[in-house]
Amino acid sequence: MNNRVWLEIDLKILKNNFRSIQKTVRPCGVISILKANAYGLGVSEIARTLADAGTSWIGVAELNEALMLKGARMPVQIIGSVLPDEIPEAVKNKFILPITDLEIAKLISKEAVRQKKKAECQFLIDTGMGRLGILDSEAFDVITRAIKLPNMIFSGIYSHFPMAYMTGSEYTLNQVSRFLKLLEQLRSNGITFEKIHMANSDAINNFPVTYKPPFNYVRTGINLHGSFDSQGQRVLNLKSILTLKTRLVSIRDLPAGQSISYGCTYKLPKRMKVGIVSAGYADGLPLALSNRGYVLIRGKPCPVLGRVTMDYTIVSLDQLPEARRGDEVICLGGTGASAITVENWAQLKGTHPYEIICSFGSRVKRVCI
Repeated sequence: MNNRVWLEIDLKILKNNFRSIQKTVRPCGVISILKANAYGLGVSEIARTLADAGTSWIGVAELNEALMLKGARMPVQIIGSVLPDEIPEAVKNKFILPITDLEIAKLISKEAVRQKKKAECQFLIDTGMGRLGILDSEAFDVITRAIKLPNMIFSGIYSHFPMAYMTGSEYTLNQVSRFLKLLEQLRSNGITFEKIHMANSDAINNFPVTYKPPFNYVRTGINLHGSFDSQGQRVLNLKSILTLKTRLVSIRDLPAGQSISYGCTYKLPKRMKVGIVSAGYADGLPLALSNRGYVLIRGKPCPVLGRVTMDYTIVSLDQLPEARRGDEVICLGGTGASAITVENWAQLKGTHPYEIICSFGSRVKRVCI
């Protein structure tokens, strides 16, 4: 392989993670969320693998992401929003569309009539996320009006959590209660839906109520990759599908007192052998690894010295005299006690695992294994 830095994506582990989720939530179906090009990993191969594993359908954020899955072997749902000028293309390609307000419902209906097609839609209810959707307090009125529109198939209803990562969150439980109250109000007026879902990856781990009746589907994204939110419990037995690798491009013997990298934030306490690793923050290594993180070379941890730069990272080879130019370097991944996880990086950076997975640069070759 002639790439200096590459990200290995283990499709076998991906499939095993999916099946672990599926087993936990059964009999609920599993909706695989592959937003942002499957979190930047490459949606085509991942979608194919999940189709083989038995995913119910694929969820994406917006139309352009859905179009990347045009011709997929399973339904594709836009779970976020559609703009008015996107509706013709969305209806034409038979994507499942979100109803976030009555105006959008009317526009979709009008376009479906024009194309002489039926548009499948699901109602997105805002029970406390404050982002998109119909407020649960207004949902009964909107839904009873929307279902009268022509050329529309309303197959489902769903909502989303902002705090499901917190075990026992009263806010989350209140959202569930409000959603169930709306469903009962609709049911008592003869309105039911085939597909009902509220659980995301965090809720699957922290709130089993979200995959019990009347819920019959769950949505999961980050758990498919074998990662968890930094907080909350971990019910699922998952493994990371990611290993970020690069090469050792130079080995240097530097004197005591030598400053290392931008800002001169590290000075060698003694004469030391250091290695230059061919990956930096442009490739997804967090700047927070500076003087704090490590990489794995020949299975041994090698501490990061000084500031991570855009293209290179300098590491100590003080405990690895056998290192050679060209050696493979694991920046993220590995096995055993020294393994470097997405969660490790997120904690160092003070962020969420989602951001870490989405941060690998364009020159990082994605390699499915």
